[in-house]
Amino acid sequence: MPRFLTIVTHNESKQTAEGPDPESQRRMGELYEEISRAGVVLDMGELTRTSEATRLTWTGGELSRTDGPFTESKEVIGGYTVVQARDRAEAVEWARRFGEIQGRHEDLTAEVRQISED
Repeated sequence: MPRFLTIVTHNESKQTAEGPDPESQRRMGELYEEISRAGVVLDMGELTRTSEATRLTWTGGELSRTDGPFTESKEVIGGYTVVQARDRAEAVEWARRFGEIQGRHEDLTAEVRQISED
């Protein structure tokens, strides 16, 4: 079965310190249990803020290093999920269900991409 990576991006400057409300946390926990029981999820994680990140960039063969936060970045990757699904439609449906809950407390974008098996 093919594997898919869902990349969740959001605007860090618009995030609240409180995080999701208790109802959203409960619903997210139930959905996580469901996707785990279904044997679909291979890995899932939330990333630390860009203030704790380091960016390495190569330009013309020269390396530069920048420690976060990255003020020029409006949207950043905040989390990811790797699933093994029958097809893209199933992977998109799982991403939609998670986004439906998480999107209640912050604006976000979820991009679903198949992992190349070549």
